[in-house]
Amino acid sequence: MKNPPEPSPNGTPDEPRHDAAGAAPDPAKPKKLKLFGLIEIDAWIDNAVWRAGTGTLSAYERLSIFMRRFRLSGWKKLVVELLDDAATFGTLGTILMLALALPAFQETRKDWRRDVDYAVTFLDRNGNEIGRRGILLNDSVPLAEFPDHLIKAVMATEDRRFFDHFGIDVIGTMRAVVANMRRKTVVQGGSSLTQQLAKNLFLTNERSIERKIKEAFLALWLEANLSKREILKLYLDRAYMGGGTFGVAAASEFYFGKSVRDINLAEAAMLAGLFKAPTKYAPHANLPAARARANDVLSNLVAAGFMTEGQVLGARRHPAKPIDRKRDYTPDYYLDYAFGEIENLAPKDHTLVVKTTLDTGIQKKAEESVEAALRQYGEEYDISQAASVIIEPDGAVRAMVGGREYGASQFNRATDALRQPGSSFKPYVYLTALLAGRTPNSLITDQPFCIGNWCPKNYGGGYYGRVTLSEAIARSLNSVPVQLAQQIGREKVAALARSFGLPIPEKPEWPFVIGATEVHVIDQAAGFAVFANGGYKVEPYAIDQITTTSGKLIYDHRRDAPAPKRIVPAEKIAELNSMLNHAVEAGTGQRAKLDGIPAGGKTGTTQSSRDAWFCGFTGNYVGVVWVGNDDYHPMNRVTGGMVPAPIWHEVMAYAHQNVDLKQAIGFPAPRGKDGGALVAANTPKGKAAAEAAKAAAAAVAPPEAERPHQLSSKAVGVLSDIETTMRSAPPLKAQQTSAVTPAGATGSIRPVTPATSALRVVAGERPAGRGLVEMR
Repeated sequence: MKNPPEPSPNGTPDEPRHDAAGAAPDPAKPKKLKLFGLIEIDAWIDNAVWRAGTGTLSAYERLSIFMRRFRLSGWKKLVVELLDDAATFGTLGTILMLALALPAFQETRKDWRRDVDYAVTFLDRNGNEIGRRGILLNDSVPLAEFPDHLIKAVMATEDRRFFDHFGIDVIGTMRAVVANMRRKTVVQGGSSLTQQLAKNLFLTNERSIERKIKEAFLALWLEANLSKREILKLYLDRAYMGGGTFGVAAASEFYFGKSVRDINLAEAAMLAGLFKAPTKYAPHANLPAARARANDVLSNLVAAGFMTEGQVLGARRHPAKPIDRKRDYTPDYYLDYAFGEIENLAPKDHTLVVKTTLDTGIQKKAEESVEAALRQYGEEYDISQAASVIIEPDGAVRAMVGGREYGASQFNRATDALRQPGSSFKPYVYLTALLAGRTPNSLITDQPFCIGNWCPKNYGGGYYGRVTLSEAIARSLNSVPVQLAQQIGREKVAALARSFGLPIPEKPEWPFVIGATEVHVIDQAAGFAVFANGGYKVEPYAIDQITTTSGKLIYDHRRDAPAPKRIVPAEKIAELNSMLNHAVEAGTGQRAKLDGIPAGGKTGTTQSSRDAWFCGFTGNYVGVVWVGNDDYHPMNRVTGGMVPAPIWHEVMAYAHQNVDLKQAIGFPAPRGKDGGALVAANTPKGKAAAEAAKAAAAAVAPPEAERPHQLSSKAVGVLSDIETTMRSAPPLKAQQTSAVTPAGATGSIRPVTPATSALRVVAGERPAGRGLVEMR
């Protein structure tokens, strides 16, 4: 008989438990989880893990017992072990190579048949060829029209078993490995023709195991997707052949001046020799090396059994004679700029004929003027470089000089160099002031002025007191634009300059208002073109039309370019232009003045004469000239009016010959020297009238000794001493005295007063050693 269970403290097992006070539990309250349930779950987990472990061990033991019947010994065991290891490492290696090849396979997703560099033939504005850029490519010759001896020469040298292998020539690779090991250097390449094509189409020349793996996989991909003849045709068309040419057809035209269809065996051997090292064996660069390499190709033809020694004997005795590739004149800096525009337009066709906006005459004159100025002043004033851009008011680039010598430096200083514009930036400040309600005759005081610790000073050190805005820009005063910018807000000045296309930050430092922010030469040309065209935004362009080699029109600027957008009211441009015209007629830009052709412009000189500019325009052309040094070391007291302005004058005087003169808004009409209307620009009648006027003037004028174009350093020093002596003298008592300026023109010299504290030349050229003010 079982003993009854012991009653719990709160009652019998069949009775509900009570709390300490003897009350029954509330049935609405949730019951607490029993401790016995947690122990049961834990026990179940432990039991499951134990059963899984013992089951696995038992299964492994049964498998081991089963596999014992297949136990091998001796050589059979060795073979199995080797096969086992080979399978293991082979699988891992395959996975690794596939991982390396996957990025290369991504390249095959694009249109790789057409994905080649552009081959562009450039024409000037009149349709004359001026040069080429990109690759020289001709893929229009079918494979069936290639000479048989050319095909054999290429295969004998590059891949004799091309039609027998599957993309990777195992025998050729092993042969190359053995040869390289014997010579302890790389003397033979093991890549098949298909592998070389894969590299040319998809990869780079990087020497690495990763690239070789990708190359092998891509070779297999090419073999799977193309026929042997298609692979051979692509290889002959895409391989680099030196001299900027790609493919044997383009190389044949470049080196021999004939179609690839017409080359003889000697010429074919020379072309086939270029595949190994096109730069080393290019006949226009190293003819002896090219001929020696061609002789090796002829030997390969015999060794491969493609030809006999008798068949190649004539080619050995009479080697190929490439044509003379002497470099003709090409405007290289301009072509580089135009080629960059082609890449930006990104036409689908890659072999193109491009008609540019280049005026060859202006281009040559610009180059000659720059070189002449640097030859004359370079050593004395420590100037090593110059750049210039000539454009029309609509933005058509007519000439570009990116440096002194393209062969020595291909860096284009007209488009890529960032330099401080100095005072040539000030027109944007004055235009902002005009937009804010000022006028050219508004008065302002040129006086010492500081913003924090920054106190801009005029070039000569003195101040001119009350001046009009027109006088201030003509004299290139520094405190005036700073005061204007503070009054109207420098952010407004920066915003206006950005609307013109200048790379000005939104919140520039204060010195930017006098040209301390860097810009490109072509930026300034585009900015001043807005003044010339009456207020329309300008995007410089060098491409007029793009056509295919078959004549299909792809791009036409007049048709495809967006319409110009007005950014400044015409009346405000007219006011500014009148001020800039005054700067040329009576200010710092007098050396840029053109006979009978109104012009406007602004000089610019930066701190310590590191940069000197002249930016000017007429109704027909806009021109910007910069001189300086690439390493930013200062020139010898060079200002924008000394060297850049005369260069500008020379180029513009030439550019305006035999053209219909246009009047820029705000400029006076073109006038003759006698003050009358200009006669038919540069027609024979007009030239005859000019000669007659010159002769008449010479008959009544006293003979004048010819003076040098530029004072020597010694003369400048003497005149500076004279100026110092005159400054130390007491002020003149007379109110006005007629005097003759160094330019030979009469003018009035006002007495020195505390308000001006400087001599103020009202007319004529500035005295040597003094100079009208420039940005420092």
